[in-house]
Amino acid sequence: MSSMTGMLQRPLTAVAAVALATFSADFTDKLPHTKSSDPCFSSETLSSSHQSSVEDSSSWVSRISVSNLRNLSFATRVRNHLPNINFPVSYCGLANASSSCFNSLSTSAASPPVLVTSYRSAELAKASKPSEFTHCAPSSPSEVLYRWHLPDPNSSSFAKSRTVVVLLGWLGAKQKHLKRYADWYTSRGFHAITFTFPMSEILSSQVGGKAEQDIELLVNHLAGWLEEEHGKNLVFHTFSNTGWLTYGVILENLKKQDPTLMGNIRACIVDSAPVATPDPQVWASGFSAAFLKKQSIATKGLASTDSGVEDSGSAKREKHKPAVTETALLLVLEKFFEVVLKLPKVNRRLSDVLGLLSSEQPKCPQLYIYSTADRVIPADSVESFIEKQRRAGHEVRACNFVSSPHVDHFRNDPNLYTSQLTKFLEDCAHL
Repeated sequence: MSSMTGMLQRPLTAVAAVALATFSADFTDKLPHTKSSDPCFSSETLSSSHQSSVEDSSSWVSRISVSNLRNLSFATRVRNHLPNINFPVSYCGLANASSSCFNSLSTSAASPPVLVTSYRSAELAKASKPSEFTHCAPSSPSEVLYRWHLPDPNSSSFAKSRTVVVLLGWLGAKQKHLKRYADWYTSRGFHAITFTFPMSEILSSQVGGKAEQDIELLVNHLAGWLEEEHGKNLVFHTFSNTGWLTYGVILENLKKQDPTLMGNIRACIVDSAPVATPDPQVWASGFSAAFLKKQSIATKGLASTDSGVEDSGSAKREKHKPAVTETALLLVLEKFFEVVLKLPKVNRRLSDVLGLLSSEQPKCPQLYIYSTADRVIPADSVESFIEKQRRAGHEVRACNFVSSPHVDHFRNDPNLYTSQLTKFLEDCAHL
């Protein structure tokens, strides 16, 4: 009788073979600015939508001690310069200064397992513009778990300077892909954290394994910052189902640490998600797009018609068909996830997180940005979830970008995207 390991390795080996054969080395980010009409609406109206542009994976983990993470408060108190601070983390270079990495000097294990590391004091460069810093993996400084971006002191109001926007990346996202979002927030006076998973962690993840440990490190950092003084806030901005599920695990950890911290969450923005069930087809589409990058059909939006008459969704989808290799990859991945998502531990863990996101979210306003053209996250799944959240009493807004691909709405129509964010944060989160 074949073992469970053998059963999982065979489809995964096939996945790797197909992915390798179709891998594209296209790493350039082209940023055309095409515009779509404004199909957005607030709590009473709903449209369909979608989003795309899945890209490279990133980030190995920094090991962060949970004991002394409170020194970041200088950003909320000092406007003219930034003093020396000691970070209990492995520290990677400063944007607008140097980009050298300081690796952790030693690590030791305690019981229960907690990493205790000696760290080097890092001095943030004094500059007219705030500097950003990065938490890197000691073994691989180029791999980033998350980066904290400081607000522009010339644009910061008191409320915004006490708010951190946590950007949770899609599958395959790198820090460079989230930077444009972070730059928008920091230019308006917010702190921003960009969090990304390396693909290998998702592929090899175990229940309670490395991926969830990484999230716990981020939660410890956020909790320390929030508990430092009264009146600090969080805003979450998630991308695709990967970012949304990460948000669910963060909520779970915050509730365990201190349930009152949930009250510090002022708003949640959900970009290109959710599908609130363990759907093998959705997981297959997400991984296929992450493997194939710009070669994937998921990066293609809906083509406009010469007549100017709007086609139906099904007719539009026929304009772009996946290549033979992508079709084969999707079939293999779907079979693989049909097995994996039914494994008792995996299914139970996903059910716990999805249950929390469906019925135990904090009472903060929610904004859903999605698109009818999304080939990874079906628009009707997003709309169904929105209606359930409204029935549960949440304040919900939504915007359907109609023709933009998965996690690609900002690039396709930055004016519409940022106007929706601004209006939502001002009207609903009062920021």
